[in-house]
Amino acid sequence: MNKTLVLEAQVREHTGSRAAAKIRKQGRIPVIVYGHKQDAMAISVDAHDFAGGLHRGQRLIDVTVEGQTQKMIIKALQYDYLGRDIVHVDLMRVDVTETVRVTVAIEMKGTAEGTKEGGIVEEHADRLEVECLVTNMPETIVASVKEIGVGDVLHAGDITLPEGVKLLSSPDTIVATCHLVAAAKTTEELEEEAPTVPEVIGEKTAEGEEEGGQG
Repeated sequence: MNKTLVLEAQVREHTGSRAAAKIRKQGRIPVIVYGHKQDAMAISVDAHDFAGGLHRGQRLIDVTVEGQTQKMIIKALQYDYLGRDIVHVDLMRVDVTETVRVTVAIEMKGTAEGTKEGGIVEEHADRLEVECLVTNMPETIVASVKEIGVGDVLHAGDITLPEGVKLLSSPDTIVATCHLVAAAKTTEELEEEAPTVPEVIGEKTAEGEEEGGQG
């Protein structure tokens, strides 16, 4: 698969929420481009084409604006309140020989040994920050959980990264654990564990009177 997404962009003459809403109604996404000591540029790209490339794991983009093509990478995505549609994108200009810092999604693979003992695997991190050449950006970071037993922990430093990719997140970052599921307690067990309420001496039995008091 080609790692590079090719997009035709249009310069946005107007910015702001109203102008952005108008762009979205046209089936396009408002974008801000920055980097390489050049002025920031407001453009728009086709929403369908961009989302398709994102779904295919393409992170390096050839963006053509007014006849000039530049390589860019995705730095930030903003979704709507439902978390479904992309409403804004930040792109950064890059060079193919350049080393960049990117955040990559973790893909869990394999069946943990601990599941044979009744354990379950719980994910604690879904992304890691790495450093690599622009042309070496991985679509995902594969984390194998096959060797994890009950009580074991998979740290970021335990994951084998693709060649040329350096981990920037802390190696001690917990990615996944395997543990037994605690059995639900019965009503009888909960009642037995409930604390006993002590009897209160001298508690009022009627308005103005107390047990053991003199008339």
